[in-house]
Amino acid sequence: MIRLAAGMSPSARRTMLTVCAMTATIMQALDTTVANVALPYMQGSLSASLDQINWVLTSYIVASAIMTAPIGWMSDRFGRKRLFVICSAGFTAASMLCAMSQDIGAMVTARLLQGAFGAALVPLSQSVMLDSYPPEQRGQAMAIWGMGVMLGPIMGPTLGGFLTDQYSWHWVFLINLPVGIVTVLGLLVFMDETKKQDHLRFDWFGFISLAIGIGALQLLLDRGEQVGWYDSAEIVTETIISAAGFYFFFAHSLTTDQPFVRFEMFKDRNFAAACLFMSVIGVVLFGVMALITPFMQNLLGYPIMTAGYLLGARGVGTLISMMMVGRLMKFVEPRTLVGIGLAISAVTLYEMINFTTDTSARTIVILGVIQGSGLGLVFVPLSTVAFTSLPGHLRTSGTSMLTLVRNIGSSVGISMVIANLTSTTTIMHARLTEHVTPFNNALQQAGSMLDMATDQGRALLDMMVTQQATIISYDNTFKLLMLLTLVSLPLVLAIGKARAKPAGGAPEVHAMD
Repeated sequence: MIRLAAGMSPSARRTMLTVCAMTATIMQALDTTVANVALPYMQGSLSASLDQINWVLTSYIVASAIMTAPIGWMSDRFGRKRLFVICSAGFTAASMLCAMSQDIGAMVTARLLQGAFGAALVPLSQSVMLDSYPPEQRGQAMAIWGMGVMLGPIMGPTLGGFLTDQYSWHWVFLINLPVGIVTVLGLLVFMDETKKQDHLRFDWFGFISLAIGIGALQLLLDRGEQVGWYDSAEIVTETIISAAGFYFFFAHSLTTDQPFVRFEMFKDRNFAAACLFMSVIGVVLFGVMALITPFMQNLLGYPIMTAGYLLGARGVGTLISMMMVGRLMKFVEPRTLVGIGLAISAVTLYEMINFTTDTSARTIVILGVIQGSGLGLVFVPLSTVAFTSLPGHLRTSGTSMLTLVRNIGSSVGISMVIANLTSTTTIMHARLTEHVTPFNNALQQAGSMLDMATDQGRALLDMMVTQQATIISYDNTFKLLMLLTLVSLPLVLAIGKARAKPAGGAPEVHAMD
């Protein structure tokens, strides 16, 4: 196979390497959400409590967040190919361990390993794609790569629900086995090794302080809703630990000669702007997902499989826009496309403010397709323009940083919308209850069905009030996401102005325009 690869044309090798990068990206992106729907089935099989089973998700998120930061350093020190192969093989092996787990301890350990190895897959695959394609084709390359990143989280619940329903929860992890094997073999055959920098030393203090900061932040975001946020001593403690970790990291990094994170990359205006918007994408994408799925299940009464299929409509919209945006970037400035994408997302969120129990599946699908297309218009130009003017030696560090800020944004988005949903439901329930009195004309007209003197009447009335309060809460939370999107819209001006070269070459980005 190696001899065959050596005899292949550069274009054919690039195509095969693209396939490997895509399989790695999809494998990791899917596993961020694919296990969610399988948790109830795993809980009984692993004899775990509700708090314990949540660590199946938390352990993966925390490990992935912590290990994303050092990817740039490890790639420079040990070689990109070696790191990519090891992490792909490790992720595949950890997936097998997840499927074979017999108790919650083994499962959490395997998920920690899966998150640690998987952290490198997305940034390394992006670096490989950027280096494999000439500048004039990077827009299309990022469109191809972005399909895996964006579609993975969207299609994960659908695939996870199907595998769990038709087979068992073990197949949620076993599906990674053939994909992982193909990825490892492809990388070994088609990928070239980068130059190793043996002189680099690891900044242990910087890494440990950053790991503590990120880990504590992820824990408080994930656990906050379960334990009552700052009413809990756990969340207060995690907040203090996180703040201390980030303080020591920045204090150390700004005073050392070889910091763990290369802050020079943030001097590039386009990269810094891309990081900002990637965090917004994380908030909006995962925030909406965290809202729309329980809305369809709990208020509209859709089964999990139906809800998953309807949610997949966003993936269709994203796929369509990403197929187009690579070509559009030859004629339209990246910041213009980002602005249009954000505006489309804001319009769809405005329409979601009007969601009720009478909202049809057709409406959800149409809005999902439109919203997905808007996110696609944002993601691809950002992924391209972020590295247009960034020096090549900072590229891997840059891709890992983009992945990190997007992941943190997603964690913040999920926690923000769930917290707002819960608190608003409680507030609205109290306000609506104030108007529930025996003297209310609507109650008097309802007759015996809502008779407050009977247990049945009071129970039915409370159910109706709770449902109405929940609907209002969902609508208010959609409004919050819309306002966040609108507030970020003027910030597109921070992205450098790009002008296409006359001969159809790569966009020329002017960072100071």
